[in-house]
Amino acid sequence: MADLDSPAPLFITQPPQADGRRVGVLLSHGFTGSPVSIRPWAQYLADHGYSVSVPLLPGHGTTVADMLPTRFADYEAAIESAYADLAAQCDVVVVGGLSMGGTLALRLAQRHPEIAGLLLVNAAVTSTNKQLLLLPVLKHIFATFPAISNDIKKADSTESGYDRTPLKALASFVATWKQTRADLPKVACPLVLFRSAEDHIVDPTSAPIILNGISSTDKQEVVLTNSYHVATLDNDAPEVFATSLAALRRWTSDA
Repeated sequence: MADLDSPAPLFITQPPQADGRRVGVLLSHGFTGSPVSIRPWAQYLADHGYSVSVPLLPGHGTTVADMLPTRFADYEAAIESAYADLAAQCDVVVVGGLSMGGTLALRLAQRHPEIAGLLLVNAAVTSTNKQLLLLPVLKHIFATFPAISNDIKKADSTESGYDRTPLKALASFVATWKQTRADLPKVACPLVLFRSAEDHIVDPTSAPIILNGISSTDKQEVVLTNSYHVATLDNDAPEVFATSLAALRRWTSDA
């Protein structure tokens, strides 16, 4: 059993499935967060026989000072490396993530058509937040802004994210959204998209763009009615976990 409060990366290797195949799941945490936010999700899937990898993104899980020099390209390189390691040990891999982690998973699937499925929780590819338009200027004036972490409805639940938001790192993430949207047709694998009905970080505009933009006809939207942004630690977490497991079994049964 993994320490659910640890920000360290997680890698759990399970024995082959009954048919002799190894099925892997790569999950990514979000911006300024850490594996703490998705460890229960990862542990649940590992407990049901899947090999699970949860990398720690560069600059995360320590202090915000460590994140200041990092950029989205660093996070993407880390996810690419984690995928290569997991794919080398497994016959089939499903990827997913929370928030920016979901965006990283989406972009990984755009580059790797062999990925068996996507599990996205409140992923972002756009925003109606007008403040983001000022990032190209603000990032040269302020190093950080107040935190965007810990948007959780459930009492006494915390993702242990940073208390400040590095603006240059955030700007580098936002700058990728246009290309991410343009490349959505490259995604042909099945998808489950979890969206919190009340999310104070990612607004509802990203979900329909993703769902309508991908090529796959096997896609499902699950609206979470009792959670905020960090749904993997919130009241609807059991629904996220159970729906993910059902999708995994469906997607990989004939892989």
